[in-house]
Amino acid sequence: MPTFRSFLDLVEIRTKVASMLPFALGTVYALLRFGEFRPLHALLMLVSLLSFDLVVTAMNNYYDYRKAVRTHGYGYEEHNAIVKHGFKQWVVVLLIVLLFATAVTAGILLVFEAGPLVLLLGFLSFGVGILYSFGPIPISRMPLGELFSGLFMGFVITFVATYIQVPPDTIASLEYAEGWFDLHVNGLEVLLILSVSVPAVASIANIMLANNISDMEEDVENSRYTLPVYIGRAGALKLFAAIYYVSYLDMFVLLWLGVHPLLLLPILATLIPLRKNIRAFSQDPSKRRTFVFAVKNFVLLTGVRVVVIAAGALLVH
Repeated sequence: MPTFRSFLDLVEIRTKVASMLPFALGTVYALLRFGEFRPLHALLMLVSLLSFDLVVTAMNNYYDYRKAVRTHGYGYEEHNAIVKHGFKQWVVVLLIVLLFATAVTAGILLVFEAGPLVLLLGFLSFGVGILYSFGPIPISRMPLGELFSGLFMGFVITFVATYIQVPPDTIASLEYAEGWFDLHVNGLEVLLILSVSVPAVASIANIMLANNISDMEEDVENSRYTLPVYIGRAGALKLFAAIYYVSYLDMFVLLWLGVHPLLLLPILATLIPLRKNIRAFSQDPSKRRTFVFAVKNFVLLTGVRVVVIAAGALLVH
């Protein structure tokens, strides 16, 4: 019989760090760059973001359950929570509806607090999140999954978390008057947020890539033509390593923003465990044995940035 622990397995609660760390990154960046923190805005975004992240995962598992061609082997009985815990389909659908309602309610409240641009970005994120798992050809079954997951979870979450903390018109604004929408964007500020979010974008994309590398045989059998299926295992593993090293470019931006050079030393130190984790996964790509290294790399790279930026903010302000 399904329990609360099985619910946590269904929504893969262990993976929610992938949305929480970019949220924290944007929040501490707003503190460093603008000296701003608004607790109510942060709480509303946290509730909406976490609830919707749970919805996307539950939908993805449900869709995989409904679409699976081969329902045994490759550890299917273990890593599909609906089969593993004996969930009734109507229970899964009900959970998805309740979580979605929670996400929408908190999101609407945040729009009233922070402005219509949040609504636009929310609609865009909700749409991509739904298309990630549903539709004629879900994004998760295409070679674009890494790009979409990295940009929307790594950059867009960081951007919104920063935007809701600062005064109106600081980063961007959206107004409606006499049938016209008027969007203004501060290009420099958006570029800075993108640069700071590079580690989150890169390591979240690599979580998706590691997952797809591990599932290549099963994905082909179930008509999921992901990026590794197109470029091959060897090419995917080379890309997996290269993406991580790109994430260190943001250190130059942190220096420009006034973060003390000594605070950047912990970021450089992450190269040692990072290389070890890349090697471990590359030698034996496996969902059960080594996929966890992709998650550890994300926590390592993004988590250290959060700590360093928070420390920099405390020194500056």
